[in-house]
Amino acid sequence: MELHLKITGIALMILALVHIIFPRYFDWKGDFKAVSLINKQMMYVHAFFVAVTVFLMGTLCVYCTEDIVNTRLGKQIAFGLFIFWALRLVFQFFVYSPSLWKGKRFETIMHIIFSLLWIYFTVVFLLVFLSE
Repeated sequence: MELHLKITGIALMILALVHIIFPRYFDWKGDFKAVSLINKQMMYVHAFFVAVTVFLMGTLCVYCTEDIVNTRLGKQIAFGLFIFWALRLVFQFFVYSPSLWKGKRFETIMHIIFSLLWIYFTVVFLLVFLSE
């Protein structure tokens, strides 16, 4: 389980760093021209704090692996992370519109990759929580 927790941690840190390209890749500058200043700034701030939180989840998994797997507090943290990623997985299928990816090769590939990633995170954290 420890190996999977470390893999998860590294993947989470990489995912957090990928947030750096979001504003340019998704053309936030162009899309947010018609948005109020407060809404524009909230998007940037929330994206920043999501990235920081995901990065910290990753560092926790990489540097506190033994504690997460072997302590009561670690198992409770794993349970919380299980809930977080299980909810993210639900959102992948029931909140984001399929029109964002259906019929688009690259977007469909990304949808599949991230769906598998959310499943992996969810299963790893659940198994850590349930482990003896």
